[in-house]
Amino acid sequence: QVQVVESGGRLVQAGASLRLSCTTSGRTSNTYAVGWFRQAPGKEREFVAAMNWSGSKSDEADSVKGRFTISRDINSTVYLQMNSLKPEDTAVYYCAADTRRSSWLGVQTYEYAYWGQGTQVTVSS
Repeated sequence: QVQVVESGGRLVQAGASLRLSCTTSGRTSNTYAVGWFRQAPGKEREFVAAMNWSGSKSDEADSVKGRFTISRDINSTVYLQMNSLKPEDTAVYYCAADTRRSSWLGVQTYEYAYWGQGTQVTVSS
């Protein structure tokens, strides 16, 4: 079993920056392919950003490209740096992990086996 924990969400004003963190644990190798998704009230969960297990490949949704960046540190914590936040970025942000290797990264919710509980990001206008 793999545990996924997100943190860092809070209330900020439009234009502010925020960094979310995602930690994983539970297997011998603590390196996973990771995706960030978000879900606003009344809407479906949508892809935000993803990174493959080694950190050599990443992708971001068009709606956040140029504002959000996904990265990984040497301890395999994955971050979502969010700049120039807008009210429409308000959502619960979820981190998801999968054990697939090589260049794989997923952009669909069903592609990920392990999920965190989510962290609330609220952007006020």
